[in-house]
Amino acid sequence: MSVEGDTGLQSEILEDLVEARNYRRWLVDLALPHLGDDPLEVGSGLGHYAADWAAAGVARWTASEADPGRLADLRTRFAGHPVVRVRELTVPIAETAEHSAVVAYNVLEHIPDDVAALRAFAGLVRPGGRVVLVVPAFPSAMSRFDRSIGHQRRYRRRSLRAAAQQAGLRVEVLHHVNAVGLLGWYVAVKALRSRPKAGLALTVYDRGVVPWLRRVEARRPPPFGQSLLLVAVRD
Repeated sequence: MSVEGDTGLQSEILEDLVEARNYRRWLVDLALPHLGDDPLEVGSGLGHYAADWAAAGVARWTASEADPGRLADLRTRFAGHPVVRVRELTVPIAETAEHSAVVAYNVLEHIPDDVAALRAFAGLVRPGGRVVLVVPAFPSAMSRFDRSIGHQRRYRRRSLRAAAQQAGLRVEVLHHVNAVGLLGWYVAVKALRSRPKAGLALTVYDRGVVPWLRRVEARRPPPFGQSLLLVAVRD
């Protein structure tokens, strides 16, 4: 089990998307009801989600990274932080633990053996704990950019459900997120071969579209979307 992709490009993308605050807060809030008292984040990147979850009232948060550069940045950012602690966590994950939840946002698609990864995530939570994932949706949206940052696949609901079940997890929540974003992805990233980046288009989308879209999707999850949200339980 390994994580694939150009880590330098991954960090560049993470930095470019830091201004998408409304979108990030949307994803933060989707996970909040499922975290429990001692969650662990796998693949914390530059720590933006960890900081937001801590600010949202999570009492204890463990951020983890395998990439040495990002791990060093995390340790600097959260040195002395009252909520967030930082640790190295590399794959394959051989250890077990008793966390209340494992959160992995845009991580699973980088791992060739996703079922083994999900089993490892399940081993990090106590019985009754949850694995909370966001992954990219729709194989037809796979682009040159996806491959350049190490995406092994994009998921359909049935393929993500099957992987979770093969790993011994019981699926509680599984639905698409960000319907408008998928349409934009097909045009900008797949057809025009661009990539997500900071700029006017991102600002307009984050400030003008995301708050409205979040309200709409809260009433009824869409039949398609740029991402899939999974919450699965270790029984």
